[in-house]
Amino acid sequence: MASKGIRDRVAIVGMGCTRFDEHWDQSADDLLVDAAGEALASAGMAKADVDAFWLGTMASGMSGMTLAKPLKLGTKPVSRLENLCATGSESFRNACYAVAAGAYDVAMAIGVEKLKDSGFSGLVLPQPPNDGTAADLTAPALFSLLAPAYGRKYGVSEEQLKEVFTRIAWKNHHNGALNPRAQFRKEVAPEVICNSPLVAGPLGIFDCSGVSDGAAAAIVVRAEDASRYTDRPLFVKALSFVAGAGGGANDPGYDYTTFPEVVLSAQDAYAQAGVTDPRAELAMAEVHDCFTPTELILMEDLGFAPRGAAWQEVLAGTFDLDGDLPVNPDGGLKSFGHPIGASGLRMLFECWLQLRGEAPPERRIKTGKTLGLTHNLGGYPGECVSFVGIVGSRPSE
Repeated sequence: MASKGIRDRVAIVGMGCTRFDEHWDQSADDLLVDAAGEALASAGMAKADVDAFWLGTMASGMSGMTLAKPLKLGTKPVSRLENLCATGSESFRNACYAVAAGAYDVAMAIGVEKLKDSGFSGLVLPQPPNDGTAADLTAPALFSLLAPAYGRKYGVSEEQLKEVFTRIAWKNHHNGALNPRAQFRKEVAPEVICNSPLVAGPLGIFDCSGVSDGAAAAIVVRAEDASRYTDRPLFVKALSFVAGAGGGANDPGYDYTTFPEVVLSAQDAYAQAGVTDPRAELAMAEVHDCFTPTELILMEDLGFAPRGAAWQEVLAGTFDLDGDLPVNPDGGLKSFGHPIGASGLRMLFECWLQLRGEAPPERRIKTGKTLGLTHNLGGYPGECVSFVGIVGSRPSE
């Protein structure tokens, strides 16, 4: 790929994140004000210190005025972005590039989504014109296709896969129960998960992420300016985004055991960051666990486990909070739900807490490593976009 990257040229100096929840008593405006206020306070800034803003939202507002009005920004530039479920990460990527390019000294990336007030369970949006080949299935149905495909290819029985998916859901609910910002803060017993009502194919209720409202924000500056605002910045190591051609579902060669876009974006991000062994070098990863089979596939696409072996690593506890590579230590989409514009920045917020040593002791990762990865997926198997970002608590030597 042609990415040259901006390794160590941009630093995060402030972050904020609301609780992800059913915010019936708060509007998108309220959530934006709260997330932006927390980010500004953590950086010791006033909003006047921010030169430009990038807002990610899929359906909670049109144009930059969605942010300019509640924050009373006057004539500051605000760019409104959307890139499916990777919208929050896209706002961060663009803000970082603007600072790295020298266009602005200080930028804020912020994302928000209000889904609960829509009256629907899940994301329902008008569909743009298409060529008629799009799959007319729900998201759970489309992602459920991953399970039997993986089982057939690698010789894993339905019973074993059920145990694996249950383990993934259990892990993420265990982590979320320790997180005051998570929507679902209750551990769920494996037998409850395993016997939950089916939604699509082998997927039960606890195999699917929830529906929530939330907002999160990050403030970025040039790396050389970071010490003005904090003595513990996070340095941006890699930002990679891949938009697939969308032909996978109609390609007879696509076998539903991988997301090619994720593989490419991960390879690009590792090259930018100088990571050669992600399993050994990463302290943690926040990944897009919209459904439990998705997280399983991602462990292989991101290089955390060999092909056909991730299911064994899941059962061995490799990706638990105290495992070799903690995955979704904050609880993931499974515990937070998925307010589209905010999820990518929420993942980054967990890196902010963990790599700075600010996560509470009961859910603090135990590794001494300094790199964290975030991954966002948008779309469906064979037809998606993928973001992979890497941040670190120290500049490269």
